[in-house]
Parts: sequence; C-alpha cells; structure tokens
Amino acid sequence: MRRRSFVSGGVAMLGTSGGAAWAQGDPLPSWNAGPAKQSIVDFVARTTTFGSRDWVPVPERIATFDNDGTLWTEQPLYVQNAFIVDRVRSMVARHPEWRTREPFRLALTGDHSQLASMGEKELLEIMVASHAGLTTDEFSRIVLDWLAVARHPRFKSPYTDLVYQPMLELLAYLRANQFKTFIVSGGPIEFMRPWAERVYGIPPEQVVGAAGVTKYAMPTPDRPVLRMEAQVAFNDIFAGKVEGIGRSIGRRPVLAFGNSDGDQQMLEWTAAGSGARFMGLVHHTDAVREYAYDRNSPIGQLDKAWDEAIRRSCLVVDMKHDWKVIYPFELK
Repeated sequence: MRRRSFVSGGVAMLGTSGGAAWAQGDPLPSWNAGPAKQSIVDFVARTTTFGSRDWVPVPERIATFDNDGTLWTEQPLYVQNAFIVDRVRSMVARHPEWRTREPFRLALTGDHSQLASMGEKELLEIMVASHAGLTTDEFSRIVLDWLAVARHPRFKSPYTDLVYQPMLELLAYLRANQFKTFIVSGGPIEFMRPWAERVYGIPPEQVVGAAGVTKYAMPTPDRPVLRMEAQVAFNDIFAGKVEGIGRSIGRRPVLAFGNSDGDQQMLEWTAAGSGARFMGLVHHTDAVREYAYDRNSPIGQLDKAWDEAIRRSCLVVDMKHDWKVIYPFELK
C-alpha cells in the first residue's frame, strides 16, 4: 500500500520540483506565487514522476471538481436555477396551476433571496416536470439557446464567460499530466453536458450530476430518441456525490476540489484512499472582483466543510489572495 500524504496549510508535505511535470513554463499563470500554487505543482510532480514514492499510475489519476462556485460563479443564484426560473415563466400560461404549487410558485417570485433557498431537490423536481416529454437532444438545444442570450445580473456577461481562469488552467495542467478530469455536481447532468466540453474541455461522459429518468423511444421508424420523464432518478449532492462517483466513474479520485458543504463527502471519500491525496476548497473572499461568502450564505454555504478541511489539512484557496485574475476576460 502506498503511503498517504496530504497538503498541509497549502504546502505539500512532500515537495519536489514541479519542472519535470510541466516543461513549458508556468503551468498556472493566473495563480499568485505562494503556498497554494506550490502545493498543486508539487503534488502533480510527485504523483506523475515515475519512481517517486507518490507516483500514481495513469489509470488511477482521477480528478473530480464540483461545478457551481468551484469552476464558475454561483452567486446570486445558481445558473441552473436562473435557467429554470426563465423556463417556468415561459411555460406558466400553459400550466396555471404552477402559480400556487410549490416549488413552482417559488420559482415565479423573482425574489433572489427566496430563490436562493431553493435546494437541489426542488430544482430537480421543477426540471423534470417542466421538461417531461422532451428528448435529450431537444433539451440540449434549449439549454444552449438560453445560454446564448442569458446574462448575469451583475456582470452583464454570458454565464459561460464567468468561469474561473485559474481553475481552467488547473484542469488543463492536470490533463497535460494524464489526469482524467470529471465534473461531479449537484446540478442536473442534462443541463451541464451540452456545454461542458466547449467551456471546460470536459466531455459529456465525464460529467456526473443529478438526473431525471429518461426512456428509450422510437417516435418514427429508424429514429430512436431518449425522452425525458417527470421522475427523478438520482440526486447528486452531499453523500450523493460519492455515490455518483461510484456508479459513474468506478475509481476513487486522487484529487478533488469543491467550495461548499455539499462537497464535504466527496473530499472525505478522496482523503480516505491510500497513497498521495489532494483535497481543495475554493473560498470566496473577493467581494470586489467576484463575491465574498462562506458560513452564512444560502448559496454555496461553506461551514462544516471548512472546519473539516482545516482538521484534515486540506488546501483552502483564498480567491482574493491566491488568484491574479478570476475570469478569462480579465486577461484581455
């Protein structure tokens, strides 16, 4: 059994030069120099250098990332919640009963403070009910059409422009070192798959998320489809993330990144494996460039997972101090 090692206080316990892992200069140019960046570079060097006591065989190089608040902005409302709100509003004339039926009534309020309280369970319930009968291809087109015109209420930018440049670099760095990168999100899988490859370089088969039931159908000869049903199949949040990893990936991650209490079990599962392990949390500390929130936030609450990260010596990335830029458009 390989000896287990963690990152402690943002500094890898076992450090070697990261030069061998990335010969083309700085692999993480949007990260400020410091313990957080160095711990990542050291971990990649140690786990990908053959002969190292922490070397990880290529098939075992599994890295999992939460999406909301870890790879893109989740405030003031989860992006998929904003999508669902717009969909419910566009369909309410055909479903007047939604005006008084929860959680549809909540989606129609337009009150961000109330909408922020909508959990993944309620979101998925609305998602499957409002899209029952559509094929997965039809739903993908609806998602892409919405993303093309929807704008973030504060930044007035497309939501897919509000991905974190430092995390894009980390994903690319890991893949350059033969890690397989996965999204493991509480958000609906059918919402993320249409755009994840274009935005993150993560193909649809490497997206794990909440899911509704789909059924095979043949509406016309020689034209099979997958049709969405008004039924929840799987809720991928808290312990569900570990269960989703088990059913969809089949290997325990050696690296996992999240940002909230919803990611705690995924980080615990990663930490429990043998050999070198890396667990990270993005801490939102920059109210000027993005948002600052943690323990008391209704969106992306970071409370118990923060305490657990400190106890387990996981890396907590301070957005304000560890990232030179937050969004790709800042590079222009």
